[in-house]
Amino acid sequence: MKKAGKFIAHSSKLKEGQLAPYFEGKNANGELIKLTDFKNKKLLLYFYPKDSTPACTAEACSLRDGFTELRKKGVSVLGVSADSEKSHLKFSLKNELPFSLLADTEGEILKTYDVWGEKQLYGKVYEGIVRTSFLIDEKGLILNVIRIVDTKNHAQQVLALI
Repeated sequence: MKKAGKFIAHSSKLKEGQLAPYFEGKNANGELIKLTDFKNKKLLLYFYPKDSTPACTAEACSLRDGFTELRKKGVSVLGVSADSEKSHLKFSLKNELPFSLLADTEGEILKTYDVWGEKQLYGKVYEGIVRTSFLIDEKGLILNVIRIVDTKNHAQQVLALI
């Protein structure tokens, strides 16, 4: 959307305090993972554009490196993109990720969490996944929506919220 000549990227309409929408999807090993699997646990549900791209790799590696500390704080981590299970498996193995990545090739979870929309790169406006993270509490409520993700320090960014 353009306003007064300045591009404004899409932003999820979900807000803190809302019930996190239900989702289910398959991880890199073909296992079905759903929101209810995290009942009574905190969950960092993070959406990213594409496996093996520089910023997405930096974000995943930050969460990998901070995984032990996140777990100590009771936070599970789950990534979602439109990449295939095969792509996720390769990305996970290469980067030794200790958490699952969901393959949302049909975009159902992306639409449910309202993270698909207009964005801009190098002046070009296009539709895609808007990098966004949701910190969900033990009761399934959204604690925080991180709309400006620090990819290189995402684990620390999340830990600062807990």
